[in-house]
Amino acid sequence: MNFDYNLEPGKKLEIVDYKKHIPVVSVIIPFYNDEKYIEQSVSCILNQTFPYFEVIIVDDGSKDIKSLKKLDEVSKLDNRIKVLHKENEGLSATRDYGANHSSSDTKYFMFIDSDDLIEPTFLECAYWALETNPNAGWAYSDSIGFGTQCYLWNKWFDTKKEKKVNELLSMALVRKEAYYSVNGYELREKAVNEDWNFWLKLISKGYYPVHMSFYGQWYRRKDTGSELTKATQNRKRSLEIIRNTSKKIKKNVEAVQFPMLSYNKNTILEKLESIVVPKRIENKKINLLMFIPWMVTGGADFFNLDLIKRLKKDEYDITILSSVPSNNPLRQEFEKYASVYDLTSFIEKKYWLSFVNYIIEKNNINMIFCTNSMFGYSCLNYLKACYPNIPILDYVHMEEWYYRDGGYARMSSNYKDVIDKTLVCNKGTEKVISEIMGKKKSEISTVYIGVDPEKFNPEKYDKNELLKKYNIDNKNKYIISYICRISSQKRPFLLFEIICKVLKKRNDILFVIAGDGEMLSGLKAKVDNAGISDKVIFLGNVKNTMEVYKISDLTLNCSIKEGLALTSYESLSMGVPVISADVGGQKELIDDSVGVIVPCLQKETDINDYDYSQEEVNNYVVAIDKIIENLENYKINSRERIIEKFTLDKMALNMDNEIKKIFANPNKEKIKYGQKLSEDIQHQLINIEDEFLYDMDTDIYLVREYHKKVYGRY
Repeated sequence: MNFDYNLEPGKKLEIVDYKKHIPVVSVIIPFYNDEKYIEQSVSCILNQTFPYFEVIIVDDGSKDIKSLKKLDEVSKLDNRIKVLHKENEGLSATRDYGANHSSSDTKYFMFIDSDDLIEPTFLECAYWALETNPNAGWAYSDSIGFGTQCYLWNKWFDTKKEKKVNELLSMALVRKEAYYSVNGYELREKAVNEDWNFWLKLISKGYYPVHMSFYGQWYRRKDTGSELTKATQNRKRSLEIIRNTSKKIKKNVEAVQFPMLSYNKNTILEKLESIVVPKRIENKKINLLMFIPWMVTGGADFFNLDLIKRLKKDEYDITILSSVPSNNPLRQEFEKYASVYDLTSFIEKKYWLSFVNYIIEKNNINMIFCTNSMFGYSCLNYLKACYPNIPILDYVHMEEWYYRDGGYARMSSNYKDVIDKTLVCNKGTEKVISEIMGKKKSEISTVYIGVDPEKFNPEKYDKNELLKKYNIDNKNKYIISYICRISSQKRPFLLFEIICKVLKKRNDILFVIAGDGEMLSGLKAKVDNAGISDKVIFLGNVKNTMEVYKISDLTLNCSIKEGLALTSYESLSMGVPVISADVGGQKELIDDSVGVIVPCLQKETDINDYDYSQEEVNNYVVAIDKIIENLENYKINSRERIIEKFTLDKMALNMDNEIKKIFANPNKEKIKYGQKLSEDIQHQLINIEDEFLYDMDTDIYLVREYHKKVYGRY
């Protein structure tokens, strides 16, 4: 996972206006001569998406004039901040002092040191985590170490291990009731692992934590002067205290840890009465709620990112809900343009709908957008019943006959009575949804995905340098690249047969394969067994794919299914012609001037049949010969094709126009249908229930894979 440690929260103050309310959380920040970091720490608190808190900064006897001056400046940033001064006693006493001077109205303590940080949604997610687990004592997330050391910290909570090694940070949202039941931190000695001791005290009382599985906490690492360093120096006394507290733990305490494996039938809740819903001040924007599956490095995910990146911030406010367990490598990028919540990371499925209703009410949602999200689609009838005046759009990349009799295209058509407009990435899918699946033509439009021609610009890259970087000696051979996820949809074993046929005919070709996936090992084994490893180079996942295009003479796509492949846009933008299967909307992009379209002679339902037609294999071989014979002309035409019609700016402009048209004129028939649905809300809940149960096996598999890859649990 490529994590950007420079994207620290709180570098800029970005407060959203909400209606006033008594605080729910008391944020306690101990402070001691920390002029350098306090403002960023407070700013990251003020930027929280849950605004009902008070900030109590407790000055533990600072003597540094600059630090005290900075503290005074920070105290004026917001009327929710108050600063208390006392004599120097150490962290434990300072936290307890802040807690004892908190508002009697608050239900939770958020403990955070003056140099540490939290992500904007941390308080809100932790609040929901504890409200939905009323017997839990505290909530925390996976964390980021930054400063002098940079790393990602994700450890499975284990009581037995915690008694021996502390794997928790001092940052957490703590239930007040739990805090007072153990008399708070209590220790008055300095630098003796007081936070570790506090967690053990809570465990000894039977309290368990909620472990959220997103990176929400930033722990600043320093070479000297940190409490961790001081506690290490006091190791003997620290361990004596820890051993004494550990002896009081009589039973193993199990944490609630996300993502979770289970879902119990008939438990969906529409609303949590205990939750305080903030009320955002009206902003006269399009407040867009966007349902997506995850934030990974696929073409559909990059489309989502490219879209929100280009919608004007002064016209749109975007909230994203993802619902498929993943480490979400693109999450940081999405968070630059939207408030992001991975539902799988902090609440059980039975509360998801409650959270959706909460977000709609809190953020004044006035437009819903769904793309590739099974959970999102399953909610649409219910949401239209509850909020009939909110228009709904969706975006479909392709129909997939091997998945649910049409994939997301089928899901879209199933909910056509509540979706104002369906946008698709190619005319072929538009035709399928209209003529086969029965949606009105007037309610479907094609918006091509597009590509950034400045990012994918061949003039920016040096081919010879890149060949050296990837250790490729092409010996003046033509390079054919295959860039994708190595999965059944992409038919990598058909690629293997094409490679073998080409290499029997020509000795001037080198194949480069960039990507990862479940069929990669099988493809590598076939190449090795055929004795052609010197002519097929595997690069694995390549982040900067434009580098692979630059060294390529043409790219090949032999997928059994595509909407309109992002790799084809990228390849053409880099001046590299494309040979593609005639699937989805590929021929809408790839005409005779920029590549060759090859008939797909396999049925989609036979996706796992690897006995390919030799006629289809031969068609690719002939296409490769054709491109190479007139390669330079194809290359010139390729980039011109993109500039003329298929840029990301054109995509964003078209999407913006479609969204605004629907926003200004919601479909009256859909509103009436929503009002009719509202007569039987229970039936709409059953629909969501059925979807949860239908996907349960897949969800269990994905959760187990997440636990395996992230937490090392097998």
